[in-house]
Amino acid sequence: MQAAIRTLDEIGFARASLAQIAKRAGISTALISYHFADKLDLMNHLLINLLESTSRYVTERVNRKQTPEQKLNAFIRASLEYLRDYPDRSIALIEIIFHARTPDNVPYYRMDDEDEDPALQLLRSILREGQQQGVFGDFHPDAMAHFIQGAISEYMLDNSMARRLDLDTYSDELIRIVNRAVRKDSHG
Repeated sequence: MQAAIRTLDEIGFARASLAQIAKRAGISTALISYHFADKLDLMNHLLINLLESTSRYVTERVNRKQTPEQKLNAFIRASLEYLRDYPDRSIALIEIIFHARTPDNVPYYRMDDEDEDPALQLLRSILREGQQQGVFGDFHPDAMAHFIQGAISEYMLDNSMARRLDLDTYSDELIRIVNRAVRKDSHG
């Protein structure tokens, strides 16, 4: 899997092949073909692996916290730290989502998510927990979760912002903005 991640990071989805991945892994293409039917099969397994890895990283940090506010802040900070600490994995995930297609030629980013991103599920549960405990205001958890995820992803996707603003400053600012947005008194 690490060789597939490196391949996607170095040459992108379109140029990636089982041969390129095997070359980076130092193994034969036949060995990869033994385990995976084709490139798309490997990419599907890798996509699941990447989503689970991200979720595990973030969840471990969130679970160390007690209150919904602490969990939300930990979620944001851990998500951004993951992007910083594992940029090749983040690039690989983007390459798969934006370039892979189903057998019916539907791009992955246009698919209905039957198996939803576990990190997004965690974020929604934190937001709902805060509302149920009365510490977060009245807002739609889906809308807020996508707003937060979008702001997290934007840091990785906008290279010019990453050059102007270090990750710790961005994390602190995003946490401050989100805390104001979810706070009970900010919603009347």
